[in-house]
Amino acid sequence: MPVTVARGVKLPVDLVTEWREMMACHAAICVALEHELGERHGLGVSDFEVLDRLAESPEHKCRAQDLAESVHLSQSALSRLVDRLVKSTVVERCACGMDRRGIYVVLTAEGLSRHAEAAVTHRSVLARLLPAE
Repeated sequence: MPVTVARGVKLPVDLVTEWREMMACHAAICVALEHELGERHGLGVSDFEVLDRLAESPEHKCRAQDLAESVHLSQSALSRLVDRLVKSTVVERCACGMDRRGIYVVLTAEGLSRHAEAAVTHRSVLARLLPAE
C-alpha cells in the first residue's frame, strides 16, 4: 500500500483519500443545509443544531455550557447565537436554580413548532446527500 509522509507521520494513501472525501461530503451537506434551512425556515445550520439539541433534551432545556459543547461552539459564539434565537422567540434564557452562575436555554412552544418543520428539511437533505454506506 502506498504511503505518504506528512510531518514525519506515515499515512496510507487510502486514508488520506477517505479523509478528503469525508470533508468534501461535509462541506456539500453544510452548504445545502445552510441554503435550504435558510430559504424555507429562516435558520442557519448552527441555529438548527441548537433547536435540535433542545428538542431532544428532557423538558426541552439545556445548560448553556453543555449546549455549547454539544454543538461545537465557543461560549461567546453560543451566546450570540442564543441572543438571535431569543429575539426570534424560539428560545428563552432562564437562571439555573441549583447554580446561580448557570443559565439554561429553553425551547419555546414556537421554537418546538419551528424545529418540527425544519427537521423535515434537515433530514431530507441528510438522506439525499449522505453516502449510502
